[in-house]
Amino acid sequence: MSPEPRPGRRPAQPRTDVPRRVAVTSPRTAAARRPRYPATREIDEQTGLGEVYMRSLLRTQFRLALFVCTVLACVVGGLPLLFLLMPDLREMHLLGVPLPWAVLAGLIYPAFVIGAWLYVRQAERNERHFAELVERR
Repeated sequence: MSPEPRPGRRPAQPRTDVPRRVAVTSPRTAAARRPRYPATREIDEQTGLGEVYMRSLLRTQFRLALFVCTVLACVVGGLPLLFLLMPDLREMHLLGVPLPWAVLAGLIYPAFVIGAWLYVRQAERNERHFAELVERR
């Protein structure tokens, strides 16, 4: 059951004073678009953008190397300071060897190996992130 129109009232007419919507398109829709070069091509061709990418990777790797070298230098450089500030440690023996010699001969090299292992792991991670960044573009 539809409602009956009231007497004296006309049915609603569409408004003619409102402009109709128009879709605006570019006249050059079929124009050739600039090809997007992959970032690997930018790097291979040594363009300015490729140089920026490579500089960012080298800067990241350099920061990592500087950090690892600083930590190891602090450990190795801190040992003489430790033995200077705690003279009782200089007098201790470990398996018949003075503790400073045992630390320098036996514990420093594993620290270097662990530092090198961590460095390689992080450097490979940085390179993976860089490769993902380059391929994603």
